[in-house]
Amino acid sequence: MTPRPPLASTSSSPRSDGPPVDAFASNSPRRPSPGTLRGLDWLNFLLADVQTGVGPFLAIYLATYGWNEQRVGLALTIGGIAGIATQTPAGALIDHLKSKRALIALGVLALVIGALSIAFFPFFWPVVTAQILIGAMSSFFIPAIAAISLGIVGHDLFNRRQGRNQTFNSAGNVFAAIAMGLLGYYISNRAVFFFVAVLALPTILSLLMIRPDEIDYELARGARETGAGPRSARILDLLKDRPLMIFLSCAVMFHFANAAMLPLLGEMLAKGKGRSSMMFMSACVVTTQFTITMLAAWAGSMAGSWGRKPLLLIGFGVLPLRGVLYTLTTSVYLLVGIQVLDGIGAGIFGVVSVLVIADLTRGTGRFNLTLGAISTAVGIGAALSQTIAGSIVHHFGNRAGFLFLATIAAAAFVILWLFMPETRDHQPDAHA
Repeated sequence: MTPRPPLASTSSSPRSDGPPVDAFASNSPRRPSPGTLRGLDWLNFLLADVQTGVGPFLAIYLATYGWNEQRVGLALTIGGIAGIATQTPAGALIDHLKSKRALIALGVLALVIGALSIAFFPFFWPVVTAQILIGAMSSFFIPAIAAISLGIVGHDLFNRRQGRNQTFNSAGNVFAAIAMGLLGYYISNRAVFFFVAVLALPTILSLLMIRPDEIDYELARGARETGAGPRSARILDLLKDRPLMIFLSCAVMFHFANAAMLPLLGEMLAKGKGRSSMMFMSACVVTTQFTITMLAAWAGSMAGSWGRKPLLLIGFGVLPLRGVLYTLTTSVYLLVGIQVLDGIGAGIFGVVSVLVIADLTRGTGRFNLTLGAISTAVGIGAALSQTIAGSIVHHFGNRAGFLFLATIAAAAFVILWLFMPETRDHQPDAHA
């Protein structure tokens, strides 16, 4: 995860539980239909289900076919690289194409093909090919949904819509984690991948509920809303935007500090816990996603009244605290409980980061390109986090690894606090 000034003044007072479906239609000057908005809700929920099916369960599935850790890691890494490499081109393509729903449908089809390939051919090259396909096409989902949302509700209600998107996405993650875990336990690990194919049909149906005539093409790419005509900013102009570059730096540091924390926690939980470590890790994931589900709508609503920066400071502030707390206890239940902080940080960042990018690119026609470019940088930072933090833990122990990540998170918080301006009232004329 845009609204600028007093977003709250254009609608009813903010509500922590998010507006009802038809509230967007009644308050937004664009008046999208309830069917379109419900379709967007279900699309976020079901896409999370589909993506979860080809993500965390892959390593467990491949291990049952005799894959060693090195081969599994290589396959996952190749898929991750494909995703990172295609983020920026995906954003640029979404800026230029009107058929954003078709891109999402194509991505869903790619996930199904990839999932079925893995299910039927659990060998190295078919799996690697499927991972490349899945990683590349998944890059379209976040910017395409953000673009469709912005094009439907406009800037003034984008904060609340983005919060709602994140709520349904996280709820989908919780449902998928539980449903697929039960499928894997009671039926087989392979059943998870067939379930992905089954979920594709309702996902496409939810996409069809979104009426294309209700998506404003110029709004969807962050172009001007005035009669000045669509004029896209040059890439170099965006690189000269100081607030955008500050936010990019903070976002990379945030994800660098955040990405390795859960894997390191997983290693701690695995020591001496045997099979129960999988249950504890599942509890960590569900705790995080459930927290995001409860928080996201509130974050979207408050971003309109409080502004973006106060919320970002909360999200960035809990990350160093989380890193330090991991070093103070070995209680499994307390460690799982600390994941609430992960949900707070991820929930706020997931909602507000998209709003900040929409603020800073308003009028440039480069909203999705910028969103993709920042996602690329964030992905690189997250990948480096795994390698560097893992090396520190290997030589100096878990405590040193968590404290190192907490220090990076604290530095990101300070930079955000001292140098990042509030963007809610950002004036797009600076890009003209």
